Amino acid sequence: MRLKLRRLGASQRTPSSARDADVPDDRSGLDVAYWESHDEHLLTTTLATIARRLPSLVTGALRLAWEASPRDTAAAVSGALAAGVFTVFGLVATSDVLASLFAAGPTPERVRAALPSLLLVAGAAGLRGALLTGAGWAQARLKPLVERLAETRLFELTTRVDLTAFDDHDFHNAMRRARDSGVPDSATVVETAVSVLTAAVGVLASAVALGLLHPVLTPLLLVTALPAGWAAVRAARLGYQGFYRLSAARRRKFMLSDLMAERLPAAEVRAYGLRGFLLGQYAKVADLEQEVQLDVARRRTAAKAAGDLMTGVATAGVYVALGALLAAGVVPLAVAGAAVLAVRAGQGSLTGLIQAMNRLYEAGLYFGDYLTFRELAEERAAPSGGALAPAPFRRLTADDVTFTYPGAGRPALSGVSVTVNRGEVIALVGENGSGKTTLAKLLAGLYRPDTGAVRWDGADLATLDADALRRHVSVIAQDHTRWPLTVRENIVMGEAVDERRLAAAARASGAHEVVAALPDGYDALLDRRFRGGHDLSGGQWQRIAVARGFYRDAALVIFDEPTSALDARAEHALFERIRSHADGRTIVLITHRLASVRYADRIYVLDHGHVAEQGTHEELMARDGLYADLYALQASAYQEVS
Repeated sequence: MRLKLRRLGASQRTPSSARDADVPDDRSGLDVAYWESHDEHLLTTTLATIARRLPSLVTGALRLAWEASPRDTAAAVSGALAAGVFTVFGLVATSDVLASLFAAGPTPERVRAALPSLLLVAGAAGLRGALLTGAGWAQARLKPLVERLAETRLFELTTRVDLTAFDDHDFHNAMRRARDSGVPDSATVVETAVSVLTAAVGVLASAVALGLLHPVLTPLLLVTALPAGWAAVRAARLGYQGFYRLSAARRRKFMLSDLMAERLPAAEVRAYGLRGFLLGQYAKVADLEQEVQLDVARRRTAAKAAGDLMTGVATAGVYVALGALLAAGVVPLAVAGAAVLAVRAGQGSLTGLIQAMNRLYEAGLYFGDYLTFRELAEERAAPSGGALAPAPFRRLTADDVTFTYPGAGRPALSGVSVTVNRGEVIALVGENGSGKTTLAKLLAGLYRPDTGAVRWDGADLATLDADALRRHVSVIAQDHTRWPLTVRENIVMGEAVDERRLAAAARASGAHEVVAALPDGYDALLDRRFRGGHDLSGGQWQRIAVARGFYRDAALVIFDEPTSALDARAEHALFERIRSHADGRTIVLITHRLASVRYADRIYVLDHGHVAEQGTHEELMARDGLYADLYALQASAYQEVS
């Protein structure tokens, strides 16, 4: 059985000494993590259940392998089948060799009589070995090909689904199962399916050989092999139980390892003297983990010993049965000798078959998650095609739009209508959770409203080509991504590099000062995890993100809290640059700094998903409503206390 980090969990209590360690020792109060979704099922699965599902798993695996490489799939399967034929041939020829050697007459004559059959046995063994080697090489080639195919198809879908899919807890968990378990297990399913076929052919070959030697010999194969198979399945289930028991404890261990070995918490670990505390907590979890692992090792060893004992008893019984058949004259000595070899070969193949079936069933559960997610993602994928959005647009409107996040109890936006004209600077303001960012994503076409419509020059965004539309929109998100790329790549974001436009975007955002301080300039790698990489402050990263938005020649530019990490001087300079950067473009600005939106053409004040007020700064101040209250509250912070 493969012991994976994802196999955590606990269904039974650990010994009292472990519970005294004051750490989680079971799943009490915990949701099942996405990587544990099948663990409880694996604990209760029987060999009969595995056998019933085997045909569909093998068929699905071979179908995927054929798509990845028809040649290697054909070589792996045909090699395994042909090797079985030569196994039968070799075992039957062995009977002829033994018959010649056990015949009456001088030894040299018996050896000469056995030579033709010996050559056949050697040839069959050589050909079988060559075929299995070739099949193994094809199988080894299939593994990376299948995994790449599965991963590519997954990412083709994850990059195409609607953004709201990532706000859906169930979808997100399904995606993570498919990515973290389904993709690697797609290759495992193919690998173990071929192993199952190879082992099954080996069992069948031994059974056929025994049947050809004498029909009464075939049942002897099952008698000797089943105990070892039982021990293999029992050991695998004990392994699952061990990881299942350690669910909460292992999660805490991973958390503690991050706290002690990652950069972000390193300063506080030292500042607060947490080294001893964290090491003590780690020791408690490690003690529990060690105790459970030793318990599992003991029980697995006992299972293996029991299996070996039963196998020994069964083997002795087989030899007694063969002796009785010899004594009764039912089978000759040569046939009995060949039968011993056939039973031993079949015993190994049958044990391998049961083990491979167990691995295939486990991997098949997670591979099934991969296939299920692909179907789910196809349903959530943004439709391709549609009309092209005119750019630059004259007017962008949201007409009575309502939007609710998946699983949310109430709408994030309800009955919201806004108008954005070409060349305007529009501000969206309001308290946290008022719906500003959600509205901006609707305007950008990243979300689709539940009701109402967002229209680009009268055309519903839902009818436009999504990829073509997004080429006309630039979004500088508040939680912008810190890409582990060079400065140049962080700004151009996959577009063709225009050095003049790059320099202009860097100057407009203030990022040119950041670049000037880096030894490699625009070629500096912005990730300290790589040799020669650099790290930036939050404000420096924010300037890079704004330059990213300036570089793109977009008709609509959305800035979501673009100055949250900047000092007052840099903030003032950036807002001045944003206004000057408009120049025919349309700017949608989201900010809590109300002093920075005074010169916006229009301000929309959102409150709990509704547009509470709209107008210019002067109009909203004269109305003496929510905007005026918020503005006065911020302004008072800068006034001297009398």
